[in-house]
Amino acid sequence: MDLAFFSVQLLNGLQYGLLLFLIASGLTLIFGIMGIINLAHGAMYMIGAYLVYDLTMRLGNFWLAIVVAIPIAIALGLIIERLFLDTLYKRDHLYQVLLTFGMILVLNEVQRIIWGGNVHSVSVPAPFDSSIQLTSNLRYSVYRLFVMGVCLALAGVIYWIIRHTRLGIIIRAGAVNRDMVEGLGINVRTLFTLIFSAGVALTAFAGMIAAPLTSITPGMGDSILITCFVVVVIGGIGSIKGAFWGAIIIGMATTFGSVLIPSLASMVIYLIMAAVLLVKPRGLFA
Repeated sequence: MDLAFFSVQLLNGLQYGLLLFLIASGLTLIFGIMGIINLAHGAMYMIGAYLVYDLTMRLGNFWLAIVVAIPIAIALGLIIERLFLDTLYKRDHLYQVLLTFGMILVLNEVQRIIWGGNVHSVSVPAPFDSSIQLTSNLRYSVYRLFVMGVCLALAGVIYWIIRHTRLGIIIRAGAVNRDMVEGLGINVRTLFTLIFSAGVALTAFAGMIAAPLTSITPGMGDSILITCFVVVVIGGIGSIKGAFWGAIIIGMATTFGSVLIPSLASMVIYLIMAAVLLVKPRGLFA
C-alpha cells in the first residue's frame, strides 16, 4: 500500500466516521436520556436521503432541497415522538423494541409506495463536483472534504451545547438520573421532544449529505443502524464524546478492513466492540 493510497483511505475513513457520528449522536442521546431503544433510527437516515433525492428532482437544486427537507425531517420527528413514543417512557423496553421495529416496516413500506423499489442517485452538487490536489500525487474529492467540514462543525456545535450551555447541563444530568431532573421542576416531556427531534434531524441530515456519495436504496438505513449501535456501545451510552470517538474508530476500521482484509471486513467492527467491552464494559467514555 503506497502512501497516496493510504492517505485516501485515511480520509475516506475519517469522512465515514464523521458521518456515523451525526447518526450515532442522536441515537446515544435518545437511548441514554429518554431510555428509548429506537430501532427506527436508521430509517430516518433513509428518509433523509430519499427526501433530498425527491426534492432535488423537483426543485433542480441540491442545496435548496436540503433547506426544504430539514424542516420536514424535524416535523416527522415531532409527530413520531408525540403520537407513538409518548406512551412508552414508563414501559418495558420490549414494548419500545416492538413499536420501533414496526415503525421500520411502516417507513420502509411508505418509502416503496412513494419512491418505488429502484436504486436512485443524486449528482454531486456544484461547486463541489471536482477534486483538489492535496499533495503532488494525491487528489481528493472536494465534496468529501466538504462533508467532513460540515460534520466537524456540527460535532463542535453539539459538544459546545452539551458542555457549555444550561440545556447541555440538563441533558447530561438527564443521562445520569432522569428522576432527579424531573424533581428539579424541569419539563422532561419538552426535553424529550427536543432531543428526539434533534436526533431525527441529525440522522436525516446525514442521509441528505451522504446521498451524492452512495446509492439510495430501499432499506439502506438498516445496516447503518447496526453500525451505529456498535458505535454507541463502544463509546458509552449517553456520551457524545464517546459517540464521536467510537464513530471515528469504526469509520477507520470499516474502511481499512474492506481494503486490507475484505473477506473479514464485516467482522472487524464486532471484534473491536468485543475487545472494548472486555476492558471497559460500559464503553470508553460512559
